[in-house]
Amino acid sequence: MDNLGALLPIVLLVGLFYLLILRPARARQSQQRATVSRLAPGVRVMTTAGLFGTITAIEGDEVELEIAEGVRVRYVAAAIAKVIEDPTIMGTPDEPESSDHGDDTPQV
Repeated sequence: MDNLGALLPIVLLVGLFYLLILRPARARQSQQRATVSRLAPGVRVMTTAGLFGTITAIEGDEVELEIAEGVRVRYVAAAIAKVIEDPTIMGTPDEPESSDHGDDTPQV
């Protein structure tokens, strides 16, 4: 009976480690794999750094993103945080979201 009492805290620690560390990590990995499997040219995405863009090409584990008309950058596919389903978040391909907020010239 003494052996069971000494083993119980170790079993509890292993169980807590699984529930708090391993299980959430596996869920995140699974979600990341699902996101990467949805990548294709023309898909709008957001990177882990918060950069929005449209995928123009995929080569191996790298994606090419168009972040503005004619401006393309390369990212590792694992850096794609999510696929953007709502096109109003980024504007449309013909009419990009405007950052112009009027005249910022200080009035004298």
